[in-house]
Amino acid sequence: MIDDLYSARILTLAANMPHAGRLAAPRGSAEKVAKLCGSRIVVDVDLDPAGRVAAFAQDVKACALGQASAAVLGAHVIGAGLDEIEAARDQLAAMLKSGGPAPTGRFEDLAVLAPVKDYPARHASTLLAFEAAVAAVRQAGTRTSGADAA
Repeated sequence: MIDDLYSARILTLAANMPHAGRLAAPRGSAEKVAKLCGSRIVVDVDLDPAGRVAAFAQDVKACALGQASAAVLGAHVIGAGLDEIEAARDQLAAMLKSGGPAPTGRFEDLAVLAPVKDYPARHASTLLAFEAAVAAVRQAGTRTSGADAA
């Protein structure tokens, strides 16, 4: 069963982190920490005028499962709106916590993390990147709308 958890696909995702690092001057930034394991992810974003992610960077200090989830996020987040990122987060949470179907759409690669459902202690770190991305995009959207109003 542990082999399913750390499959070759998950380990490959974890080893190839898209958009690693930080943005020089992000409009939105958020840090999330999984208290149980200490995994930490910082996400920086800039949005286009339509509110979609135009630039993205992530600083990931997490277990292989958190890294794999962050890799899927990084590979597909450019062009995504807050609604898509929230839906993916919610679908991932449902898949892990209640055996729901795998996420669909641009983040469908998260299906590879389905075996994590049997390891509740790993749920928080697996969700971390999406939690940080949602918070960063919300912050960027608030700053964008505030700047537009000024």
